[in-house]
Amino acid sequence: MVMGCKRVVVKVGTSTITHPTEQLNLMRMERLVRELADIHSQGIETLLVTSGAIGVGVARFGLREPPQTIPMKQAMAAVGQGTLMHMYEKFFAEYGKIVAQVLVTKDDFSERLRYINGRNTLLTLLSLGVIPIINENDTVVTDEIRFGDNDTLSALVAGAADADLLVILSDIDGLYDDDPRLNPAARRLPEVHEISAELEEHSKTRGTRMASGGMYTKLIAARMVMAAGIPMVIAHGAEDNVLHRVLAGEETGTVFVPRENRMQARKHWIAFAGSPQGEIIVDQGAYEAIRRRGKSLLPAGIAAVRGRFERGNVVSLLSPEGKEFARGIANYSAEEIARIAGRKTSQIEKILGSKDFDEVIHRNNLTLYEA
Repeated sequence: MVMGCKRVVVKVGTSTITHPTEQLNLMRMERLVRELADIHSQGIETLLVTSGAIGVGVARFGLREPPQTIPMKQAMAAVGQGTLMHMYEKFFAEYGKIVAQVLVTKDDFSERLRYINGRNTLLTLLSLGVIPIINENDTVVTDEIRFGDNDTLSALVAGAADADLLVILSDIDGLYDDDPRLNPAARRLPEVHEISAELEEHSKTRGTRMASGGMYTKLIAARMVMAAGIPMVIAHGAEDNVLHRVLAGEETGTVFVPRENRMQARKHWIAFAGSPQGEIIVDQGAYEAIRRRGKSLLPAGIAAVRGRFERGNVVSLLSPEGKEFARGIANYSAEEIARIAGRKTSQIEKILGSKDFDEVIHRNNLTLYEA
């Protein structure tokens, strides 16, 4: 399933490229770069999503504890990002590779036009033989400096770049059925076809003190790429030739097996990149029609509306039980939808004074959210 990949996204965590002292682990970093460069030389387009900027900044200042305030985190990121990129560029240059720094925020994925521009930039860099090195722009963001950013970011990058595989290198050799640090009998799972509630419950642990995420955030990333039809592997970043072994199809780490159909880039953006601006609760008939028969959402199937949103915003669709099952681009505002909810399509013009669409959300702008 992972063999024959032509484009791969590799995400490396803070603990993989730093020592416990938060200083860069230059030996491991050089080994990672050497392997990425060799993979690239084999004709596999490669994108690297890296963590570590804040940790490196903390190490440069000799701080004993991670920063707690947003301004201090941003300051440490500003210092650390330059050092981190300098070392990557130095190591990759030794193998004749050109790299490009790409700093992004969640808004770059949430806004459709910025998403398209970012996607085009990544694809252009790849066409030029460049290895993009991607990180969250921690220097300017606020709420995005939080638990699990770069795991989610790597999944968004994989979708935007139409990758064939996402590899997350961590300080653990895969997903276990329980926390191996607390349960010695925990068993590593070689393959995962479905992320169950039980797996999520056993994975709600945090990484190291400077890392932004734990296994739970990796499951969120897995859910995203599996739904998009992209396989994902979690493997130990300290193992020798780990990327070569993954790409050769060896049993290394845990493979998350996607559904068969790949999701179109537009629908992937609707499902995962755009932050929902509101919620629409549908009745049982609409729920079944959308999930099982691929229908559009009509006013008659709407039970209630929550939040404030405008035409063109991404909204969540909730089942009668209140569970999110889809996302889509609304053709009408929250206020307009509230007025036509439960009514027939033929009544829209009379109620609103005009009718631009029969559908509240057309099926082409609607994506099932369940993996």
